[in-house]
Amino acid sequence: MISRRRFGQAFAAGLAATSPAACSSAAAPASGTDLRAGSGEHTSLGPVKHADAGVLSMAYHEFGPATGQPVVLLHGWPYDPYSYADVAPILAAAGYRVIVPYLRGYGPTAFKSAETVRNGQQTAVALDVIALMDALKIDKAVLGGYDWGGRTVAVIAALWPERCKAVVAVSGYIVTNLKANQQPLAPAAELGWWYQYYFATERGRAGYAANRHDFNRLIWRNASPAWHFDDATYDRSAAAFDNPDHVAIVIHNYRWRLSLASGEPQYEAYEGKLAAGAAIGVPSITIGSDFDGAAKDGKAYRAKFTGKYEHRIFDGIGHNVPQEAPRPFAQAIQDAAHL
Repeated sequence: MISRRRFGQAFAAGLAATSPAACSSAAAPASGTDLRAGSGEHTSLGPVKHADAGVLSMAYHEFGPATGQPVVLLHGWPYDPYSYADVAPILAAAGYRVIVPYLRGYGPTAFKSAETVRNGQQTAVALDVIALMDALKIDKAVLGGYDWGGRTVAVIAALWPERCKAVVAVSGYIVTNLKANQQPLAPAAELGWWYQYYFATERGRAGYAANRHDFNRLIWRNASPAWHFDDATYDRSAAAFDNPDHVAIVIHNYRWRLSLASGEPQYEAYEGKLAAGAAIGVPSITIGSDFDGAAKDGKAYRAKFTGKYEHRIFDGIGHNVPQEAPRPFAQAIQDAAHL
């Protein structure tokens, strides 16, 4: 899920000190629009494909014509590509080539070597996506994501803008800053990140390993209280959590974000650029939902986007924005491609 610094006053204050370089338009769907229309229409992602992507044999689903404008859609934790089960067909029908991968530690994606560190840090995940794009001969794509996927989209846009035609990032700029993450939040805000502290313990690792199905269902409910998903919907995604590296990747991701686990040396230079506050200059649409609380308006991170930019607010929608509101999310992808 998103960074524990998401609502931090220090983060917001730091961004407020910088002036935006381009005009922002805060937009929401028209009053009375059913944002959930079309959610749950599709229950299959079709065949799984595989590509040799760096340290991974990366599994993915593909939709639309091979000659279409590439779109890469990235899921978060604890979710999987089914977040885009309704979005991808919309984009495919509009002529886009849509790639929806399983991130490291999910579904059929597998490490090629038992010796590779099961590392969940943000630049490792981002480089997996770059490697997949290379394998599929995609020079530049529209990138969209939420949660881990939204963070990955932001990291790629900040570090490798030449690979991005445009981006759609739910919750905006949620790049992890390890130093900022050491600063405490107000008690009510800390309570919201209980699972990160649970994962910091051996009890938490063992508990997640033993109970990940029920644990992740709880996260779904808490993160999207107004989304009344059924058992079949959850179970389709829960199958992805049976990946043999899933627990290791999830635990490392959250421990690394709290500086309780080390990253790898080959990523230090990239993390240094991100820690310095790398901005995003590619055309961008950010989306705020109810999950973002007071940060829904996007003002806290506006200054991090220095190119063509729009912000949209999806009232009544929880954390899994593309699965809960597929049509407006798909529209955001199409609109970003034409910014």
